[in-house]
Amino acid sequence: MAVKLRLKRMGSKKKPVYRIVAIDSHNKRDGEYIELIGTYNPLTEPKSVKINDEIALKWLHNGAIPSDTVRNLLSEAGVMKKFHESKKGE
Repeated sequence: MAVKLRLKRMGSKKKPVYRIVAIDSHNKRDGEYIELIGTYNPLTEPKSVKINDEIALKWLHNGAIPSDTVRNLLSEAGVMKKFHESKKGE
């Protein structure tokens, strides 16, 4: 089972709010996910991102592949830096 970290769209029409989730790569975009990692709201100013660092790092260490957008959000939150530092220390 290939796990990916990607966005799941929530909210109403023209007012999207996204959940950052760990999901099987064969599931639909809005299908059942394995674990919730955080949320992303692009409509607020500034854009709000809430990420649980521990869960995100756990999935990255287990081989989950983030989508391009999720990788950018994780980089802005500093999670990717922690991940690379922990890989260097191993």
